[in-house]
Amino acid sequence: MKVVRWLLLVLHSFVGIGAVAGGLAAIINSNEPLGVTVEALKNSPFDNFLIPGILLFTIIGIGNIVSAITLGLDFKFQGYISSIFSWALVIWIVVQCIMLEEIVPLHIIFFIIGLVEAILSAIILFKQRLFPAGLILNFLEK
Repeated sequence: MKVVRWLLLVLHSFVGIGAVAGGLAAIINSNEPLGVTVEALKNSPFDNFLIPGILLFTIIGIGNIVSAITLGLDFKFQGYISSIFSWALVIWIVVQCIMLEEIVPLHIIFFIIGLVEAILSAIILFKQRLFPAGLILNFLEK
């Protein structure tokens, strides 16, 4: 269980720090963050990167950092928090690919990281027998 928590802590920290940096770049320079032009947003509802930057900074960035902290502190509900932000990353990547109408290697890498985080979070939920894992285990034991 310690290996699962440690790996999740590392993954959430990596994603969180990167998302805070990327989100901050988009907030500070919403017309061309890190060299990406607003032309990339032509198929999205956004005119610039301000709103996506705020969402990236808060939900993906701060959310993953909070998740890493709960794992480090061995918080009772760490499995839920980790799961929420793991699936948030997966959804973020899918929506981003749809809006940009493009899939690049970084999308694939972060999609896989999100899925790995989700699987590891599920392992924690099953080990702690928390809902819905506890229900599933109880059903299988009968």
